[in-house]
Amino acid sequence: MEARETLRKADLARHLMEHLEFGKADADLLVNTFLESIIASRRAGEGAELQGFGSFRLRDPRARLGRNPRSGESIQVPVKGVAYFKLGKELRGNLLDRP
Repeated sequence: MEARETLRKADLARHLMEHLEFGKADADLLVNTFLESIIASRRAGEGAELQGFGSFRLRDPRARLGRNPRSGESIQVPVKGVAYFKLGKELRGNLLDRP
């Protein structure tokens, strides 16, 4: 299996510096502002959608009956929000076309 590299905030900022000729401070500010705006929209209970990239949403799975693994006792698991990301059509198409 091939090892995969993870894109980090610093990598994204470096990419902006190289391709858009931003300074390091400007690139860092852009990346942080972008991420903070997505976080703020999620905290406000709104979705965040980036055309062609994807959407960030919150799912509220139903309350359910679970089990305490230590005691085996049944417990009620409350509703809790679960964040998820759905790829946009353009990004999904580009990922499927790669070798």
